[in-house]
Amino acid sequence: MHNHIAEFRKAAGLSQQELADAISVSRKTISTIETLRFTPSVIIALKIAQHFNTSVEHLFTLDDGD
Repeated sequence: MHNHIAEFRKAAGLSQQELADAISVSRKTISTIETLRFTPSVIIALKIAQHFNTSVEHLFTLDDGD
């Protein structure tokens, strides 16, 4: 799975910490999601999507092998 969270975050002018604070997670959680070391729960994915006023499908894409 790939994600576009860093792109959305940077376009909004937010730091990882600011995004983390906005959705009540740690900065490390945002970092590990962006670097594909952690797959977020559905709740976190929905919170991120809601924060950017987009759908989960715009933030996350499946690889062929997923």
